[in-house]
Amino acid sequence: MTDTGIAVVTGAGRGLGQATSLALAQRGYRVVVAARSSDAAQATVDQITGVGGEAIPLVLDIAAIASIRAARDRLLPMLAETWPGSRIQVLVNNAGVGHFAPLDEVTGDDFDDTFAVNVRGPLFLIQAFAPHLADGARVVSLSSSLSRHVSPATAVYAASKAAVEAMSRSLAPELGRRGIRINTIAPGPTATDFNGGAMRDNTELRLGLGQQTALGRVGEPTEIADAVAALVSEDLRWVTGERIEVSGGVLM
Repeated sequence: MTDTGIAVVTGAGRGLGQATSLALAQRGYRVVVAARSSDAAQATVDQITGVGGEAIPLVLDIAAIASIRAARDRLLPMLAETWPGSRIQVLVNNAGVGHFAPLDEVTGDDFDDTFAVNVRGPLFLIQAFAPHLADGARVVSLSSSLSRHVSPATAVYAASKAAVEAMSRSLAPELGRRGIRINTIAPGPTATDFNGGAMRDNTELRLGLGQQTALGRVGEPTEIADAVAALVSEDLRWVTGERIEVSGGVLM
């Protein structure tokens, strides 16, 4: 398999992060599988190596700046030893959390946790890894179609994803000096284990949300993962600072 460089993916122990790690490995990337749980990270590593890819696990709590910096400091020597000469070409900010509640039930803890994971974490992850990215590298952060359309009880989550999009646009000219592209992918309703696996396991919810899309169904994790892989490819080398929605045309 051709070495296309190293890809670091957060929240890669399950759901979209796991699917994205597999999609990138299938395209020749050596994948750093970052997750809060060592067991979850290793499970994804085992899937990748089981199909002939290369991957290593990394324990990382995206909500803690100290954890981000410590993980980076542990990782860099590992990369030099495991994959000497290979550079970090892709950084995917996938780890996220969703606290959904109507206005009168939103708590300060919910707000702080959402923004710590969904906004502060990606910012400081990029800050920590930017000096170690190859020139011409690609950064992708996961947003949500909810940054475009409204839905009850999603104000805090939607605001955090809108902040991620604004952050990416603002960082595009800074990173662009080194040819590094940064974009966001905004998934629509997708059948993952996010939010307790509701869209994956609740048939009635899947059907209802599917009817709100132009293509008549909810998405699958592999469809989001393939979009991330396409965005970091050379085919889209002239795209930066953009939000690309991958939602099957939800609530057009």
